[in-house]
Amino acid sequence: MIARDEFRSIAENGVWKQNSSLIQILGLCPLLAVTTNAVNGIMLSLATILVMAVANVAVASLRNLIPHEIRIPVFILIIAALVTVVDLAFNVFLHELYLVLGIFIPLIVTNCIVLARVEAFAAKNPPLQSTLDGIFMGVGMLWTLALLGGMREFFGGGTLFAGIDMVFPSLSPLQLLPADYPGLLLAILPPGAFILLGCMIAWKNWVEARAARRQARGAEPAAAGG
Repeated sequence: MIARDEFRSIAENGVWKQNSSLIQILGLCPLLAVTTNAVNGIMLSLATILVMAVANVAVASLRNLIPHEIRIPVFILIIAALVTVVDLAFNVFLHELYLVLGIFIPLIVTNCIVLARVEAFAAKNPPLQSTLDGIFMGVGMLWTLALLGGMREFFGGGTLFAGIDMVFPSLSPLQLLPADYPGLLLAILPPGAFILLGCMIAWKNWVEARAARRQARGAEPAAAGG
């Protein structure tokens, strides 16, 4: 079992406080290349969540059996085996999306987010906590890539969830702007991703600074009363 406070701490760290894209600035390669729409970002993030969760629980379970000197090669072998399974599954069940994502599914092996969490957390903590850490770190990546992809898709083409039919054939993308909307080319190019990512980082810093000011104002009356 895991205590509520520990669960909350792991969740907050993964989703917000140590967000891999907004705080640690890791995984920029898929962030820039894949998030031309929300669906691509979401599906690559889901694949990464699966790899991170299973890799973390595997490393946490075997951490006492892996010699310290060869831990990194062993970690990479575990991650590579899991990524191979995910890659083959995408090829079989989501072939059209597999062709779109291309090399970025195998590149999960080299994603700094995955190896960093295996080394920093799973190698030092029990399996349950490590599994949760992998899931919530992946969720942090998921909402970041989904939001970034959604904004790039909206500004670039006026749509949302383009390509959803590759995952759910019965669904169609949402046309949020008129069909004759010319689109903003910058939004779907890597520089546009950098600009929007910078805006997201600035927004997150603003939210945290505002919360800190509120907390400080709330602490002043308590200190005065004491």
